Amino acid sequence: MFQKIRANRALLAILFTIFVDMLGIGILIPVIPLLLADPRSPYYLLPGGYSMQQGFVLLGFLTASYPFMMFLAAPILGQLSDVFGRRRILAFSLFGTFLSYGIFAIGIIMRNIPLLFFSRMVDGITGGNIAVAQAAAADVTTPQNRAKTFGLIGSMFGLGFIIGPYLGGKLSDHTLVSWFSAATPFWFAAMLSGLNVLSVVFFFPETRESIEKILHIRWAQSFHNIFQAFTARGMRGLFTVSFLYTSGFSFMTAFFSVYLIRRFGFSQGNIGDFFAYLGIWIAFTQAVITRKLSARVSESNILRFTMLGTAIAFMLFFVPRVSWQLLLVAPVLAINNGLTYANLLSLISRSADASIQGEIMGINSSLQALGQSIPPILSGMVAAQFNPEMPIVVGATIVFLSWLLFIFVFHNPLRRKVYHEG
Repeated sequence: MFQKIRANRALLAILFTIFVDMLGIGILIPVIPLLLADPRSPYYLLPGGYSMQQGFVLLGFLTASYPFMMFLAAPILGQLSDVFGRRRILAFSLFGTFLSYGIFAIGIIMRNIPLLFFSRMVDGITGGNIAVAQAAAADVTTPQNRAKTFGLIGSMFGLGFIIGPYLGGKLSDHTLVSWFSAATPFWFAAMLSGLNVLSVVFFFPETRESIEKILHIRWAQSFHNIFQAFTARGMRGLFTVSFLYTSGFSFMTAFFSVYLIRRFGFSQGNIGDFFAYLGIWIAFTQAVITRKLSARVSESNILRFTMLGTAIAFMLFFVPRVSWQLLLVAPVLAINNGLTYANLLSLISRSADASIQGEIMGINSSLQALGQSIPPILSGMVAAQFNPEMPIVVGATIVFLSWLLFIFVFHNPLRRKVYHEG
């Protein structure tokens, strides 16, 4: 009974951590395009002499700065959590997130673009808290229940995407409240991150049963992880699928807000409302559909359909001619992507020994971070060379390739455990 209460307390703190992380990321969605990609916005930061194409490139690099730094740092935080425990590292990384939002708000007020980059890099360095939180979730759940647990985590992703973009759109709208500005959502995110730090310090029990006594950190672990991911027998197919899927999704999302602005004339409030609607479907998928399907259908069978469905959903966004028709396409994307995320993560987790969940999640986080850092840079260049619609097409193509790889190359990773102690 005590063990169950302890596990539930840990899971609640983990879910709150994921929620605050995704809320902060969601808040960025309607605001950042206004800063660098919409010259008509009162929040546009680029001085005269900069072209819109240069703004697209800068937007791509700014979007990529967070995941690239997380790519470097997340495996290190994962190792530290195996040594010092999940609780300490989680509190430290969340404090970094708290600082970064404050710096971002100051950067907007000062109209200082380098400060915006610095803020996102600080958040990226400490942004491995998601991997630590996922490892802690794996600590307190059985392998049979991990798909359901990661479905709950996915619902927090969805909830963060419901509230985050909505708040980002509303809190940055000075027509609602005169003192609202582009910086206001980030002050709010900083406040929530501070509360999250306190929740971990006072309510989160340590979930790592045996903590290592020897500190030996591999500082280049992120690059070693990439090598491991693509060379490990029995796992490289799964990891390659994860990388390609993440890359394709990042290619599409990097400039999707800009696409909405240009094609449908969306304001930051409209963007926030749309992503909030999308988040409702994501949360419903993870909390209801994933939990019911995981008890009846294997992860691999689900992925055979949902990965292809995600690629198709990308292209369906070109069909609407008026904005309300987007509401018909959003559920198709949310359901397919939500099911793909939870089941792909569950496969990766169940393929690792229970004693090194921090390491395996660190490897997967490295892949995801690399898959999130390269595409925005390329998306910015593609958008500048062609138009903001082209990254969506490229993203759909890459996700389709990840589905083909899963169908024709991937072999069941559960036949043997590649990662184990010793």
